[in-house]
Amino acid sequence: MLEYYLAVDIGASSGRHILGSLEDGKLSLTEIHRFENSLIKKDSHLCWDIKSLFNEIKTGIIKCKECGKIPVSMGIDTWAVDHVLLDKDDNILGNTYAYRDNRTNGMDKIVYDMISEKELYQRTGIAKQIFNTIFQLRAVKEQEPEIMEQAESMLLLPDYFHYLLTGVKKTEYTNASTTQLVNAKTKDWDMEVIERLGFKKSIFGIISKPGSCVGKFTKEIEEEVGFSCKVVLPATHDTASAVMAIPSVEENNLYISSGTWSLMGTELLEENTSEKSEAANLTNEGGYDYRFRFLKNIMGLWMIQSVKRELQENISFTELCNRAEKETIPTIVNCNDDRFFAPDSMIQEIQAYCRENNLVVPETSGQIAAVIYNSLADCYRDTIKEIEDITGVKYEIIYIVGGGANADYLNKLVAKYTGKTVYAGPGEATAIGNIMAQLLEAGKFESLTDSRKNIYESFDIAIYN
Repeated sequence: MLEYYLAVDIGASSGRHILGSLEDGKLSLTEIHRFENSLIKKDSHLCWDIKSLFNEIKTGIIKCKECGKIPVSMGIDTWAVDHVLLDKDDNILGNTYAYRDNRTNGMDKIVYDMISEKELYQRTGIAKQIFNTIFQLRAVKEQEPEIMEQAESMLLLPDYFHYLLTGVKKTEYTNASTTQLVNAKTKDWDMEVIERLGFKKSIFGIISKPGSCVGKFTKEIEEEVGFSCKVVLPATHDTASAVMAIPSVEENNLYISSGTWSLMGTELLEENTSEKSEAANLTNEGGYDYRFRFLKNIMGLWMIQSVKRELQENISFTELCNRAEKETIPTIVNCNDDRFFAPDSMIQEIQAYCRENNLVVPETSGQIAAVIYNSLADCYRDTIKEIEDITGVKYEIIYIVGGGANADYLNKLVAKYTGKTVYAGPGEATAIGNIMAQLLEAGKFESLTDSRKNIYESFDIAIYN
């Protein structure tokens, strides 16, 4: 009988339950449940609907039972940095804020008065992003001090969902590293930094590696979903799971985890906190097996996702790609400009940027999409130059994994702009990496290299020269 492993992969715009099984030595995927996720406005802030998300998690688990495919184990991954603070009774304190909320504005200045930006980078290896957990927690300290005082524990979102399923609190390493509070050398909380910033040291739990067992469902969850299951920590940061699914056994890979964000980088065995790295805003996020994901955050498909939501027509991403490919508009915008982070209207913001910079203003949906896709490819090219300069490695291949691997026009542009060969796929890289962490825990593969070889053999990979 086939054994199934369940990946619950929740992104900023949607979530999915995907069952993986090994059939004739190859990994096979079955999507069981898919649901939408979006920001909600609460008390004038951008927040997540945690209760709704957990109900969707349970709904997908129940569907496994209904189709007779009960998993051996399961794990949940989400985006990084967002968290909950729990009181002594393990109830959530305050709102569950989303990283795009503006309450962290100005928190960097307060933090850097206590520890310099340079020292913080050298200790943690994490590049400044105003939404990092370090700034979110400082916002709580400044704006809601009573919540920080009442807090007994802090859990990042996938860790909190695992806790709801099992009653066990575990903090997973790859996601914890993105908080900018983990020491890059010790791979543990930097308690000196935490103390200097005035955070309660007691709220930070023991950090566990991906592949660790959390526990089994609680009796309440078992009765609700109809079975019990082992919960295993994947790389709970979705990008860390996606990077696990790079279909290559070679070292010195260059990759783009392409989704709402484009995370472009390579893997290092040791952190790089050089002045060049800091100046380029490259970050050293934790990866599976204590590898470092040396990468840059690029605005990514968030821009095209926002445009699609705004358009007054039912249009697919494929159609937007097709329209963009027919355009010849020469405009390139800076994708990483803060104005594109959370605008009221992405279309109007792009047009305003073009007018202010004397660029040809896109008017049609095809032109707007063409500007976004060409601007992303241009940004990728610049980022590659920075990474090659810092690492001293000349890369020949770019692996594009995640949902953006299906954007044929963008893949062509990446090959054109960078002069590299592009390997695109698999599209469900995050779920695959999640499942691979479980398979490694179960002893089905001996190493990350073995699992990546299996991914290459199991899925179609498109090549763009």
